[in-house]
Amino acid sequence: MIRFGVIGTNWITDRFLDGASQLDRFQLHAVYSRTDEKAKEFAGKYNVEHTYTDLEAFAHSDAFDAVYIASPTALHSQHAITCMKGGKHVIVEKPFASNEVEVRAMIETAKQYNVTIMEAMKTPHVPNFNRLQESLEKIGPVRRFVANFCQYSSRYDKYKEGVVLNAFKPELSNGSLMDIGVYCIYPMVALFGKPERVKATAYMLESGVDGEGTVTVDYPSLNGVCMFSKITNSEIPSEIQGENGSIVIGKFSDMKDIKVVYKDGTEEKVDGEQQENSMYYETKSFIESIENNEIENNVNTWENSIETMRILDAARKEIGLVFPADEVSK
Repeated sequence: MIRFGVIGTNWITDRFLDGASQLDRFQLHAVYSRTDEKAKEFAGKYNVEHTYTDLEAFAHSDAFDAVYIASPTALHSQHAITCMKGGKHVIVEKPFASNEVEVRAMIETAKQYNVTIMEAMKTPHVPNFNRLQESLEKIGPVRRFVANFCQYSSRYDKYKEGVVLNAFKPELSNGSLMDIGVYCIYPMVALFGKPERVKATAYMLESGVDGEGTVTVDYPSLNGVCMFSKITNSEIPSEIQGENGSIVIGKFSDMKDIKVVYKDGTEEKVDGEQQENSMYYETKSFIESIENNEIENNVNTWENSIETMRILDAARKEIGLVFPADEVSK
């Protein structure tokens, strides 16, 4: 049994716990929040006894073994490093951190304290991602990768009214590239590795973050296009184009509704059944890494996280998106 603590009491933590609760090796034992009221309110929903408002006390508690971190991105590195120094294994919500410097510091801490650290990018762990990978040979040499994830934020209406919530604050290392674009970029890296060139464009909001944007990359034999937005919706599927056909993906973040469309127009459905809450799979893999004494997950590897962050950093440089965390990391 792996006893978990959580940092963050928002909807994504609820969703993580819903997926994790389907694993018989998972138990929630502790909750950290900045305020005692929020910590106890969240803990009460799950009948959890241990609550903390002091990060050091939380990190060094003997009430749990591993922690799920869903604090604002600007705090990921600090929270993860503090918990690892307390001997805790950590799974950190995407994006892993604010920049590459922070990611490398997190990885070095995991090595030093011999604990598992993994980015909570769910997509490569779902069964349909494996089915997609296995289908690449069916479409011949791949020449173009197009990932599309545009989702109108429930917080954008408030933004237009003059209320800037966390999702649109640069001091929290947020914006559409970090929050949404990473869902497009990480799987591309998992499939094709490190690109040779990165370019980016974006529509910048007055708060200082991007509302929507596009990242394009070049590989030796293919081009990649990643489109993302927090201020518009899109009904266009994602697609991997090859010389003999294309793989069309309806919902890219969960890898749902996948089919191969061959040159002659025939279609082959290649997706299958998987858990409705896809966060189940990342949690299962993380727990297996802990049980196998692997400080690096074999799917969400450190190199994938580093390379994804390199692309995010390069894209931010292109569009002029600077975070306070960048100055601290210098």
